Amino acid sequence: MSVIDGGMKLKYLFKRRTPSTFKPVILVTGCSSGVGLALAQMLHKMVQYRVVITARTSSLAHLSSQFVSDERFWIRNLDVTSHSDRVELIGEIERQWGGVNILINNAGITYRAVLEHMTNESEHHQMETNYFGPVELTRLVLPNMRKVGRGKIINVSSVSGMLAMPTLASYSASKYALEGMSEALWYELRPLGINVSLIQPGFINSKSFKNVYYTDKSKPDAEKDGVYVDYYTNLAPFIEKLMGASFTTPQSVAKKILKVIQTEKPPLWIPATIDASIFYYLRRWIPRRILLPLLFTMLPKSRKWGATYTNRRRE
Repeated sequence: MSVIDGGMKLKYLFKRRTPSTFKPVILVTGCSSGVGLALAQMLHKMVQYRVVITARTSSLAHLSSQFVSDERFWIRNLDVTSHSDRVELIGEIERQWGGVNILINNAGITYRAVLEHMTNESEHHQMETNYFGPVELTRLVLPNMRKVGRGKIINVSSVSGMLAMPTLASYSASKYALEGMSEALWYELRPLGINVSLIQPGFINSKSFKNVYYTDKSKPDAEKDGVYVDYYTNLAPFIEKLMGASFTTPQSVAKKILKVIQTEKPPLWIPATIDASIFYYLRRWIPRRILLPLLFTMLPKSRKWGATYTNRRRE
C-alpha cells in the first residue's frame, strides 16, 4: 500500500460504522460494464440491501444473463439522458419501496475530440449523460431522503474532473460540472443528514478506452492531416498504455464505493486510483501556473504538436 493510499484510508479511521436497522434501497446507474457491473456483482450477494441496477435497453439482456431479478434485486432500463425514463424509474421505486436511500450516479460517456472538432449535438450528449442526468436523478430522490432524515448521493467523477486533458475537453467539462455541483450539494444537504461523496477514478486497467465516442472529425478513420493530427496520434496510445499499466481494476474502485455505502459520514472527495491520489495532492501543493506547463511537457511529443501549422505565432 502506498503512502498516499494509506493517507486516504485515514479519512475513514474515525468514521463510525453502524449496522442498518432497515434495508436501504440502492440505485446504481450504468451497470452494463466496468465499475457499475463490478459493483452490481458485489451488491447482488449482500442481502441487507434492496438494489436496483440499470442500463440502457441494448444492455439489459447482458445483465439478465448474469443476474436474476427478484423481490430484492431489480434490473431496470434507464437511459440517463431520458427525462421520462428517470421519472418513471424513481416513481416505480417510490411506489414499491418508498424511495431511494442511496443513489450512485455511475453512468457516463467519454467523447474523444479536441474542442474544435466537437459539435453542438455531441456537446449536448456529453453533458446530458454525465451531468444533467445525474442532476435530475438527484433532485428526484432528495424529497424521500429528507423525509427519512438520511441518505447518500455518490457521484462517480474522474481524475479529469481535477485536471483536464487535451482531446477530452468536453468530457472534462462535464466532470468539472459534476464536481462543482456535488461540492455545493454537500453544503446544502449536510444539515439534513444526507451525505454527498465524489469517487474520483483515474486510469483503470480495463478496455473502457475502446468504449469512447467520436465526432466525424475525431474518429480514428477520419482524415487527420491538419493541425491536430499529432494530438490524436500520440495521445490515444499514451492513454491506452497508462490504462494497461494500471494496478487498479473496476473491482477495486467498486470496493471503494461499497466502503462509502457502509461508512457513516464519508468524506466528499475520494480519489480511487493511485494516479488520482497523486493529482489530488499535486493540484493543492503546486500552483497551476507551474503545474500545467509541467504536465504539458510530460505528454508524448507535445513540443512538436502543431509544428506544421504555418500560421502559428513564433515565440
